[in-house]
Amino acid sequence: MCGIVGAIAQRNVVPILLQGLLRLEYRGYDSAGLVVVNNSHLERVRSTGRVAELTEKSASTHGHLGIAHTRWATHGVPSERNAHPHISSDVIAVAHNGIIENYEELRTRLTAQNYVFTSDTDTEVIAHLIHSHYARGNSLLVATQAALTELVGAYAIGVVAADNPDLLIGSRKGSPLLLGVGEGEHFIASDASALLQVTKNMVYLEEGDVAEIGLRGYRIFNAKGDEVKRPVHISELTNESVELGEYRHYMQKEIHEQPQALADTLEAVCNSQSLVPGIFGAEAATTFADIDSILILACGTSHHAGLVARYWLEEIAGIPCNVEIASEYRYRVSVPNPKTLVVTISQSGETADTLAALNHAKSLGHVHTLSICNVPESALVRLSKLRMLTRAGPEIGVASTKAFTTQLAALFLLTLVLAKLHGKLSKEVEQQHLHALRHLPSAAQAVLNLEPAIAKLAERFSDKQHALFLGRGLHYPIALEGALKLKEISYIHAEAYPAGELKHGPLALVDKNMPVVAVAPNDLLLEKLKSNLQEVRARGGELYVFADANTRFHSSDGINLMQMPEHAGFLSPILHTIPLQLLAYYVALQKGTDVDKPRNLAKSVTVE
Repeated sequence: MCGIVGAIAQRNVVPILLQGLLRLEYRGYDSAGLVVVNNSHLERVRSTGRVAELTEKSASTHGHLGIAHTRWATHGVPSERNAHPHISSDVIAVAHNGIIENYEELRTRLTAQNYVFTSDTDTEVIAHLIHSHYARGNSLLVATQAALTELVGAYAIGVVAADNPDLLIGSRKGSPLLLGVGEGEHFIASDASALLQVTKNMVYLEEGDVAEIGLRGYRIFNAKGDEVKRPVHISELTNESVELGEYRHYMQKEIHEQPQALADTLEAVCNSQSLVPGIFGAEAATTFADIDSILILACGTSHHAGLVARYWLEEIAGIPCNVEIASEYRYRVSVPNPKTLVVTISQSGETADTLAALNHAKSLGHVHTLSICNVPESALVRLSKLRMLTRAGPEIGVASTKAFTTQLAALFLLTLVLAKLHGKLSKEVEQQHLHALRHLPSAAQAVLNLEPAIAKLAERFSDKQHALFLGRGLHYPIALEGALKLKEISYIHAEAYPAGELKHGPLALVDKNMPVVAVAPNDLLLEKLKSNLQEVRARGGELYVFADANTRFHSSDGINLMQMPEHAGFLSPILHTIPLQLLAYYVALQKGTDVDKPRNLAKSVTVE
């Protein structure tokens, strides 16, 4: 992995490929490369630097057909020799996202056939395997189809051949790939944003599809080899939505986009006088009536959203809820309940672990499935019976911000709809919640006004190596999310605990060099939290308290107070998330890290 762009046109495609890679930089990568077909030769340029360096090295490169790639290392260290595209026998070139699980077996077999491997990657076996079929006189399409039947694992690939300058092949299984339709030119990419410069007409390939693409048209074949038609979608993305604008980093931009993202996600509900299950799909009413429990499957930040939702679902809707880390769920023996609603959460909808967990749940007999996702044509949405689109817009920064808060908004809507259908929500309380949801975007904007004060607060973290985050109840998952954001982009080691657990171990870590960040809403657990924080002060720890109004916290020696504008009740976790995002952002600025592209991480994790 991580990003693929391919193009066939009657003009030089190198600028198209490079611009596409620039649009995919947000995914995170450690090397980049491209190949073009030029006078029946493959011309390859690779770099372990940024796309800007690849652009400099490609200044004299020219071709009407090519593929390009940004790599995030899985097999083999980041190096030019391991960078994509990979070439076989100076004829076949391949760019690949995903992981080939049986690559060692294939490598041994291909080596015995005198193929020479020049990298440590799993991808190189694909290039040699396709060539082995192509050398027998098969067309590039047939050779690729034959090779794919021998692969075990996940892939999205772009393929070109030196002696076939009028043909581009694309295919996907377990990793996203789409086709861009132009006038007399066509493209492939792993993300629509990479192609906005050339077209807004997108064809989303289905699992196992292989596309044969030429200048004038394309053909798509399914996993069985049958030619099929896939609809053309007009992308709603705009160039402006994926450009930085006035902001210093995409993460800062996306933090500030949260009021609008929340308004867009809640639009259908906030313009209505009542909650209806149809916002989750045509079959939602009958499905929700048939369930008696919830299972939430997600990874990372999305998992934290699920943990918040568990509190909501059990307290408001009265429905038992279990939340599992998707990467762990399918590797343990669980007891399926056919009346469980399986909810999967993912920003991209292509998270490999979450997709695998959903497929595992379905294999166990779970038929009620719902995805909460930001990408309408993603694999997760297509695999689920019901869906709720978060409408956060493109999220470029690796550290998720607006995707998280819109996921929380969607999960709160799910809670209210289920509560209403199960007789747990009176008309009066429903109207109170709707009023709170309508107010949420402006409440989020008010929190953003704390940015200058939080930037000042972050200066005190510049020399810290460790941090502790505390929360209770609904806000413990928000403490988890705050710690994750800080460690992701500032590289400060941060952990989160329920505040009541301090005396059961974490208190041993507290000293004057360990900042302790507390999420302090004005709720029923406030006095308990205050007692926990006194334990920190008694050991010389320095507190950073994000408190609601009327909590009677005061700044003093060792206590740094950040006053929130208001208390939002059940929606408080959404508002308390925002200052923690800003804290992480400004601490990272103090540390001088690469905010949008933190080391070792990728935006869309499409491998296990």
